[in-house]
Amino acid sequence: MDDFLDLPTLIAIVVAVFVLFRLRSVLGTRTGNERPPVDRSRSTPAAKDSATEDTVVPLRPRPAQPDLDDERRARKLEAEIEQAASGNEQLAQGLRAVAEADPSFTPKSFLDGAKQAYEMIVTAFAEGDRQTLKNLLEKDVFEGFQRAIADREAAGQKVEFTFVGLPKIAIVDAEYDKKNVLVTVDFHAEVVSATRDKDGNLVEGNADQVQTIADEWTFARNPKSRDPNWKVVTTSQLD
Repeated sequence: MDDFLDLPTLIAIVVAVFVLFRLRSVLGTRTGNERPPVDRSRSTPAAKDSATEDTVVPLRPRPAQPDLDDERRARKLEAEIEQAASGNEQLAQGLRAVAEADPSFTPKSFLDGAKQAYEMIVTAFAEGDRQTLKNLLEKDVFEGFQRAIADREAAGQKVEFTFVGLPKIAIVDAEYDKKNVLVTVDFHAEVVSATRDKDGNLVEGNADQVQTIADEWTFARNPKSRDPNWKVVTTSQLD
C-alpha cells in the first residue's frame, strides 16, 4: 500500500484533478438542450445563392410599364394632332391615319425634320448641290431641279444665297393611300437671294434685302420600308 501511494504518484493525481477541474470551468458541460451551432455561411446575406434570388416573386408586382408609356404617348400624339389641325377635322383624321400607318410619326417631330429638309433643299438648289438634292427629292422632282440648275450653269449665272429663317410653317394636308403616307406642308421662309450673270451683273433678287418666299411641298414615305427618310414628291410656289 505504501508503494502505491508514494509521493510522485500523489502529485500526478493532484495535477490531473486540477487540470480536469479547469477544463470543466472553461468549457462547461452539455445538458442536451443547447442550441445548434450557427452556420455563418447561411446567415450572411452576401452568401445567398443567386439562383434562389432570381426566383423570388415580389408580393406586389409593379404594373406593366409599357402600358403606361403607350397610354402617355397616345395622349401626347392626340394633343399634337389637335394642335396641328387647328380645328380642321379632316386634317386631324388624315394625321391620325398617317400615325396609325407609321407609328414613328408625330406632327412635331415631322415638322422639325421638314424645317431642316426645306433649308437644306433650297440652299442646295442655290449652290447647285445635286447630291444633296438627290437624297431628299423624289426622282421626278429631282430631275426638275436638276434641269433648272443646268440651265443656270449654261447661262453662266451664279446665285448668292443666305437662308435667314422660317417664321411660318404648317401642315395643311395628310393622308395614307394604302401604300405611302403623305404630308403636305406650307413654308413661308425669309432669304437673301441674288442671281448674277457671268459678268457679275444682277439678274434677279437683291443681295441687300431679305425677301419672303412661300412654297407648298408634299413629303412621302412607305411606312413598311426600313428607310426612315421622307422625300419631297411635289413642289409648288404659293402666291
